[in-house]
Amino acid sequence: MKELLESYSKYNLWGNAKLTEFLLNLDPELLDKELISSFNTIRKTVYHIWDAEVIWYKRLNGVSVTDWPSKDFKGNDQDFFRKFIEQSSKFTSFVSDKSEAELQADFKYQSLDGKEYQNPVADTILHVMNHSTFHRGQLITMLRNVGFIELSSTDYITFIRENRQ
Repeated sequence: MKELLESYSKYNLWGNAKLTEFLLNLDPELLDKELISSFNTIRKTVYHIWDAEVIWYKRLNGVSVTDWPSKDFKGNDQDFFRKFIEQSSKFTSFVSDKSEAELQADFKYQSLDGKEYQNPVADTILHVMNHSTFHRGQLITMLRNVGFIELSSTDYITFIRENRQ
């Protein structure tokens, strides 16, 4: 399981980095253009990915969060995307630093509304990576809807192909 989680967390970092590289070169007005999706702008969608990664990382480290991290973010786009990539990188280190037994163990945490849960660490990491992938897919669709049709693939198999050469 550890090998799979290491691969998925590295894939997540790679996918978020590819997306960040593209978004940093985008007209900032497009980040806030109203679109139909789970979140109504590209910015809100990327912030949601970051929020979820921060929240779950903190939970995995014994800290329960009571609000969305992006709510208090005051930096510029460069600052945000740096923090976004740093957070994804923390997951790769987290997985790398854990033993197989630690990854299989349950951990307890509280949801944003204070409800208590317990889940296996491995399942939680898979959830977070899958969640980020889901929303990156939405971002690709949102970008196509504003005219960007030549976007590079952020598929897992593309990550594997690029990183096994």
